[in-house]
Amino acid sequence: MRQQIALIMALPSESKGLFEAAGIEVHYSGIGKVNAAFKAFDVIQKTGCHTLLNLGTAGSSHFDAHALVEVAQFVQRDMDVSPLGFDVGVTPMDTDHPAEIQPESMFSHLPKGICGTGDSFETGLPKVPCNLVDMEGYAIAKVCKKLGVRFVSVKYITDGANDTAHLDWEENLLFGAKKLLELYQTVK
Repeated sequence: MRQQIALIMALPSESKGLFEAAGIEVHYSGIGKVNAAFKAFDVIQKTGCHTLLNLGTAGSSHFDAHALVEVAQFVQRDMDVSPLGFDVGVTPMDTDHPAEIQPESMFSHLPKGICGTGDSFETGLPKVPCNLVDMEGYAIAKVCKKLGVRFVSVKYITDGANDTAHLDWEENLLFGAKKLLELYQTVK
């Protein structure tokens, strides 16, 4: 049976069990781009979903902590082949897909941001222009783009992507899970 929307998050700590307690199925990818790409592909193949909705956490020195931000564009903040003459963020020889991927918008009332995805916990300024950072979004967006599946992503800002980010992230997970659940319940 083909479902309309499938929900993907990186970690159970981002949902704090609130989604499951509300009877909502969550697919957890694990941390990083490889895990996220594999899980996104798996979820799309198993559910046949029309839309893959990514809810999760992000750091930002631009948006206020505790804000919900809908991602308008994903870039790779850790793709750096600049010694060979490529711009930072560009995957060489990947002519089918641009360096920037624009998810669709589902929440017109939320502020929009550019999310830099990378396989590191960012605590400084990324090498590519972006105003929030995560570790999975670009990979999920690219899988959806390749498979022709609608993709929407909303991030809860847990921290300032600075030297206290790891502490702020942990401290704000429950607040984020509550806000993300409230948002999700407006979709159904």
